[in-house]
Amino acid sequence: MFKLIIGFFTAMLLASAAQAQSGYKIKRGDTLTIEVLENENLNRSALVLPDGSINFPLAGGVAAAGRTVDQVRSDLTNALTPNFASQPQVFVSVNALAEPAVSSAAVRTRAVRAVYVMGEITTPGKLEASRSTTLLQALAQAGGLTRFAADKRIQLRRGDKIYLYNYRTNGGSGITGSTVLVPGDVIVVPQRRLFE
Repeated sequence: MFKLIIGFFTAMLLASAAQAQSGYKIKRGDTLTIEVLENENLNRSALVLPDGSINFPLAGGVAAAGRTVDQVRSDLTNALTPNFASQPQVFVSVNALAEPAVSSAAVRTRAVRAVYVMGEITTPGKLEASRSTTLLQALAQAGGLTRFAADKRIQLRRGDKIYLYNYRTNGGSGITGSTVLVPGDVIVVPQRRLFE
Protein backbone atom coordinates (compact mmCIF):
# COMPACT_ATOMS: atom_id res chain seq x y z
CA MET A 1 0.00 0.00 0.00
CA PHE A 2 2.86 2.36 0.90
CA LYS A 3 4.55 1.79 -2.49
CA LEU A 4 1.27 2.53 -4.24
CA ILE A 5 0.90 5.87 -2.44
CA ILE A 6 4.53 6.84 -3.15
CA GLY A 7 4.07 5.88 -6.81
CA PHE A 8 0.92 7.98 -7.04
CA PHE A 9 2.62 11.07 -5.59
CA THR A 10 5.65 10.61 -7.84
CA ALA A 11 3.39 10.39 -10.89
CA MET A 12 1.58 13.56 -9.78
CA LEU A 13 4.86 15.47 -9.39
CA LEU A 14 6.15 14.36 -12.78
CA ALA A 15 2.84 15.25 -14.44
CA SER A 16 2.82 18.73 -12.89
CA ALA A 17 6.45 19.32 -13.98
CA ALA A 18 5.65 18.24 -17.54
CA GLN A 19 2.53 20.41 -17.56
CA ALA A 20 4.53 23.42 -16.32
CA GLN A 21 7.11 22.96 -19.09
CA SER A 22 4.50 22.39 -21.79
CA GLY A 23 3.00 25.85 -21.15
CA TYR A 24 6.38 27.62 -21.00
CA LYS A 25 7.17 29.89 -23.96
CA ILE A 26 10.75 29.33 -25.07
CA LYS A 27 12.97 32.43 -25.10
CA ARG A 28 16.09 33.41 -27.02
CA GLY A 29 19.13 32.14 -25.12
CA ASP A 30 17.34 29.11 -23.60
CA THR A 31 19.02 25.74 -24.01
CA LEU A 32 16.84 22.82 -25.13
CA THR A 33 17.59 19.13 -24.71
CA ILE A 34 16.45 17.09 -27.70
CA GLU A 35 16.36 13.30 -27.78
CA VAL A 36 15.45 11.04 -30.69
CA LEU A 37 14.80 7.47 -29.54
CA GLU A 38 15.49 5.93 -32.95
CA ASN A 39 19.00 7.46 -33.28
CA GLU A 40 20.94 8.35 -30.15
CA ASN A 41 23.60 10.10 -32.27
CA LEU A 42 21.06 12.90 -32.79
CA ASN A 43 20.61 13.51 -29.05
CA ARG A 44 22.00 16.92 -28.10
CA SER A 45 21.51 20.28 -26.49
CA ALA A 46 20.44 23.14 -28.74
CA LEU A 47 20.81 26.82 -27.96
CA VAL A 48 17.97 29.11 -29.06
CA LEU A 49 19.77 31.67 -31.19
CA PRO A 50 19.17 35.43 -31.15
CA ASP A 51 16.97 35.02 -34.26
CA GLY A 52 14.73 32.64 -32.24
CA SER A 53 15.65 29.44 -34.07
CA ILE A 54 17.59 26.25 -33.33
CA ASN A 55 19.58 24.16 -35.79
CA PHE A 56 19.24 20.39 -35.70
CA PRO A 57 20.84 17.73 -37.92
CA LEU A 58 18.56 16.38 -40.65
CA ALA A 59 15.96 19.04 -39.77
CA GLY A 60 17.82 22.31 -40.39
CA GLY A 61 16.53 25.49 -38.76
CA VAL A 62 13.43 25.23 -36.59
CA ALA A 63 11.62 28.20 -35.03
CA ALA A 64 11.64 27.95 -31.23
CA ALA A 65 11.37 31.35 -29.50
CA GLY A 66 7.84 32.23 -28.39
CA ARG A 67 6.67 28.63 -28.84
CA THR A 68 6.07 25.77 -26.43
CA VAL A 69 8.23 22.63 -26.19
CA ASP A 70 5.31 20.63 -27.64
CA GLN A 71 5.19 22.86 -30.73
CA VAL A 72 8.96 22.54 -31.25
CA ARG A 73 8.76 18.75 -30.71
CA SER A 74 6.00 18.52 -33.32
CA ASP A 75 8.00 20.54 -35.88
CA LEU A 76 11.14 18.46 -35.26
CA THR A 77 9.18 15.21 -35.58
CA ASN A 78 7.68 16.36 -38.89
CA ALA A 79 11.09 17.46 -40.22
CA LEU A 80 12.80 14.21 -39.19
CA THR A 81 10.09 11.77 -40.36
CA PRO A 82 11.31 11.53 -44.00
CA ASN A 83 14.67 10.27 -42.67
CA PHE A 84 13.19 7.30 -40.81
CA ALA A 85 11.14 4.23 -41.76
CA SER A 86 8.43 5.26 -39.28
CA GLN A 87 7.70 8.46 -37.38
CA PRO A 88 10.49 9.00 -34.82
CA GLN A 89 9.87 9.52 -31.12
CA VAL A 90 11.26 12.99 -30.34
CA PHE A 91 11.47 14.47 -26.85
CA VAL A 92 12.17 18.16 -26.20
CA SER A 93 12.70 19.78 -22.81
CA VAL A 94 14.09 23.06 -21.51
CA ASN A 95 17.52 22.33 -20.06
CA ALA A 96 18.57 25.86 -19.06
CA LEU A 97 16.83 29.21 -19.09
CA ALA A 98 18.31 32.31 -20.72
CA GLU A 99 20.16 34.63 -18.41
CA PRO A 100 18.19 37.75 -17.52
CA ALA A 101 19.10 40.93 -19.37
CA VAL A 102 21.53 43.25 -17.62
CA SER A 103 21.87 47.00 -17.93
CA SER A 104 24.25 48.44 -20.52
CA ALA A 105 26.42 49.93 -17.73
CA ALA A 106 26.93 46.46 -16.24
CA VAL A 107 27.84 45.06 -19.65
CA ARG A 108 30.52 47.72 -20.18
CA THR A 109 32.22 46.88 -16.89
CA ARG A 110 32.43 43.16 -17.61
CA ALA A 111 35.76 41.85 -18.89
CA VAL A 112 34.13 38.92 -20.74
CA ARG A 113 31.76 38.79 -23.68
CA ALA A 114 29.10 36.26 -24.60
CA VAL A 115 29.51 34.42 -27.91
CA TYR A 116 27.59 31.36 -29.04
CA VAL A 117 28.76 28.13 -30.64
CA MET A 118 26.36 25.60 -32.14
CA GLY A 119 26.13 22.66 -34.48
CA GLU A 120 28.73 19.91 -34.80
CA ILE A 121 30.83 21.06 -31.86
CA THR A 122 31.65 19.02 -28.75
CA THR A 123 29.98 21.38 -26.26
CA PRO A 124 27.63 23.81 -28.01
CA GLY A 125 26.22 26.76 -26.15
CA LYS A 126 27.22 30.10 -24.76
CA LEU A 127 30.90 30.90 -24.24
CA GLU A 128 32.36 33.59 -22.07
CA ALA A 129 35.09 35.09 -24.25
CA SER A 130 37.58 37.81 -23.37
CA ARG A 131 38.02 40.90 -25.52
CA SER A 132 40.78 39.24 -27.54
CA THR A 133 39.27 35.76 -28.05
CA THR A 134 39.66 34.60 -31.64
CA LEU A 135 37.52 32.28 -33.74
CA LEU A 136 39.97 29.38 -33.34
CA GLN A 137 40.21 29.93 -29.58
CA ALA A 138 36.40 29.83 -29.28
CA LEU A 139 36.27 26.56 -31.22
CA ALA A 140 38.91 25.12 -28.89
CA GLN A 141 37.10 26.43 -25.80
CA ALA A 142 33.93 24.65 -27.01
CA GLY A 143 35.81 21.34 -27.11
CA GLY A 144 36.59 21.22 -30.83
CA LEU A 145 34.72 19.88 -33.82
CA THR A 146 32.86 16.56 -33.86
CA ARG A 147 33.64 13.91 -36.46
CA PHE A 148 30.51 14.97 -38.38
CA ALA A 149 31.59 18.61 -38.71
CA ALA A 150 31.80 20.27 -42.11
CA ASP A 151 35.12 21.93 -41.29
CA LYS A 152 35.30 23.69 -44.67
CA ARG A 153 31.95 25.50 -44.17
CA ILE A 154 32.10 26.92 -40.64
CA GLN A 155 30.01 30.09 -40.35
CA LEU A 156 30.60 33.18 -38.26
CA ARG A 157 27.30 35.02 -37.99
CA ARG A 158 27.62 38.63 -36.96
CA GLY A 159 24.36 40.51 -37.10
CA ASP A 160 22.92 40.09 -40.61
CA LYS A 161 26.24 39.03 -42.13
CA ILE A 162 27.52 35.47 -42.54
CA TYR A 163 31.24 34.85 -42.99
CA LEU A 164 32.49 31.43 -44.13
CA TYR A 165 35.61 29.92 -42.59
CA ASN A 166 37.62 26.90 -43.78
CA TYR A 167 39.30 25.25 -40.78
CA ARG A 168 41.67 23.25 -43.00
CA THR A 169 43.11 26.26 -44.84
CA ASN A 170 42.60 28.80 -42.01
CA GLY A 171 40.85 31.17 -44.39
CA GLY A 172 37.50 32.12 -45.73
CA SER A 173 35.30 34.96 -46.93
CA GLY A 174 37.08 37.85 -45.23
CA ILE A 175 37.98 36.04 -41.99
CA THR A 176 40.71 33.80 -40.62
CA GLY A 177 41.11 31.81 -37.44
CA SER A 178 42.63 34.88 -35.81
CA THR A 179 39.47 36.98 -36.30
CA VAL A 180 38.58 38.52 -32.92
CA LEU A 181 35.03 37.82 -31.81
CA VAL A 182 32.58 40.47 -30.64
CA PRO A 183 29.62 40.09 -28.25
CA GLY A 184 26.69 38.28 -29.83
CA ASP A 185 28.74 36.47 -32.48
CA VAL A 186 27.37 33.04 -33.36
CA ILE A 187 29.66 30.31 -34.70
CA VAL A 188 27.73 27.64 -36.63
CA VAL A 189 29.45 24.36 -37.48
CA PRO A 190 27.19 22.61 -39.99
CA GLN A 191 26.92 18.86 -40.46
CA ARG A 192 29.13 17.31 -43.14
CA ARG A 193 27.39 16.21 -46.35
CA LEU A 194 27.64 12.67 -47.68
CA PHE A 195 30.75 13.02 -49.90
CA GLU A 196 32.32 16.02 -48.23
